[in-house]
Amino acid sequence: MYTSIQLTKRLFVESDSRYHVTQQEMFSEQEVVNLAKSDPSMFEGLYTKYYEQVFNYLYQRLEEKEIAKDTVQQVFYKAMVNLKNYEYKGVPFASWLYRIAQNELNMFYRKNNKQRVLNIDDDNLEDMMEELKENVVEKEKQYDKLAVSIAKLSTDEIQLVEMRFFESRSFKEIGEILEITENNAKVRTYRILEKIKKSMH
Repeated sequence: MYTSIQLTKRLFVESDSRYHVTQQEMFSEQEVVNLAKSDPSMFEGLYTKYYEQVFNYLYQRLEEKEIAKDTVQQVFYKAMVNLKNYEYKGVPFASWLYRIAQNELNMFYRKNNKQRVLNIDDDNLEDMMEELKENVVEKEKQYDKLAVSIAKLSTDEIQLVEMRFFESRSFKEIGEILEITENNAKVRTYRILEKIKKSMH
């Protein structure tokens, strides 16, 4: 599905380290999740821990803060109701929340027929230029070309670009969020990079 994209500048307010947790942290987190499955009052701890992360995930993809606030409430409501179906798959619990958030975003855009928002900054574009192995001579002009090429991608392709290059997520976590294999996430990403490179030239 292709859609029009609104390119905007909005700085990310958190560091990339928010996506990377240790194995021990994931095991500890899983203990809390298991407790919350049998005692709903324990879910409050998960809500407190992840509210800001999920809100920022949504706000980077939405134009208005109030819409992001409403949507994040929907995400946590659905997470609490469906927590019994959650299964640990070796990635942070947040990945499951992001998947629900992504579904809510898709529903919002389908229902409201709104233009999708793609928030970028120069650091994001610089990382992509390095991955594309492009020699940047006229930086601003090249960045503009890259931004326009990204905006031509399909919704699914843009999701991958956002997660991999704008949020520095691992292929394993991207696969979990999009419900595809880690290898599939990697293959798709490099196909998208080739597509962007051709578009730029």
